[in-house]
Amino acid sequence: MPPLPITQFEPHIKELVALIESFVLIESPTTSKSAVDELGRFVAAEMEARGAQVRSEPQTDAGDHRIGIWGDGQGGLLLMVHLDTVHPLGTLENMPFAKRENRLFGPGVLDMKASIAIALTAIEILRQNEKLRQDKLTLLCTSDEETGSRTSRALIEQMAQDHELVLCLEPALPDGGLKTWRKGTLGFRVEAIGKAAHAGSNIKDGVNAILEMAHQIPGIAALADDKTETTINVGVIEGGTRSNVVPDLCWLRVDGRAKTKEEGDRVLASMLALEPILEGAEIRVKGGWNRQPMERNELMIKTFQRAQGIARDLGLSVSEGGTGGGSDANFVAALGVPVLDGFGAIGTGAHTQHEQIETESLAERTALIAALISEW
Repeated sequence: MPPLPITQFEPHIKELVALIESFVLIESPTTSKSAVDELGRFVAAEMEARGAQVRSEPQTDAGDHRIGIWGDGQGGLLLMVHLDTVHPLGTLENMPFAKRENRLFGPGVLDMKASIAIALTAIEILRQNEKLRQDKLTLLCTSDEETGSRTSRALIEQMAQDHELVLCLEPALPDGGLKTWRKGTLGFRVEAIGKAAHAGSNIKDGVNAILEMAHQIPGIAALADDKTETTINVGVIEGGTRSNVVPDLCWLRVDGRAKTKEEGDRVLASMLALEPILEGAEIRVKGGWNRQPMERNELMIKTFQRAQGIARDLGLSVSEGGTGGGSDANFVAALGVPVLDGFGAIGTGAHTQHEQIETESLAERTALIAALISEW
């Protein structure tokens, strides 16, 4: 049987937009557990209204994770979305939800409240047309993706291994393409330890930690590689107390991005091997991988080609690409579980004051995820 055509989804766009608005109007910054939990309860009720068995994974230091399950059995599909946004409470005052020129604006509308609404709408239309798959379909709504998925990573990894395919509803590429690679992310805190001294009366007795770090920074930056697209960013630095005191501590934070595990491991090994330059100084490095790369390997190519064929049955031509940003799909890919990313809305300005999505693409995006659910 062919997938439901896009024309089956077009009459539901008004309801979909209303659902997106409802989600955007519940602000949910990762840092506010109560706010994320308010949205989580709302989404849980929407899942229940669409026939899901819903459970929560309570958290102490983050919002509770919400899980909706349709059907049962082994394998099946896992859809991943996140409830949290980067926008602080009160953002709606200066960045209200708005509809202008076939676009929706508002904090988190692209990343990724539209995605939650797309998933729920796709599932409901499949139910109405008796096209919802008979084995297990799971919608996992996590609460802390924007801060590294600290409390949700283990849950993501466990649930991914219980399903045969994982679809991540992060925003689509600008042309609507899916993401078949994502760089892995590494993070480090580097500390230079020196020796304090009076800068006037006995400066030579001191070891300047800031000067030591100044020697280290060029070498750290040089770990970047244009050929492999490995990037290094020294993003935060702090040191010293007063100008007349030789500083005994300077620290910085480093962000690294790599397309392959091999490249990331090279950066990791080099960072951990940093040695002091100044006599009497000490270097301490903490950190490593946060998300390993989602590589465009043989499994990824095979998975994309199958999804591309299903999209073709809808009359859609779906391209592929990648991004330097990580997502929860990185965790899944590292397990060797088939995963595709980028099934969310088409838009621009994620994490900014002009965050927006295109409404004209919503029917196609919803039909696409529905087709993957019913036809895979």
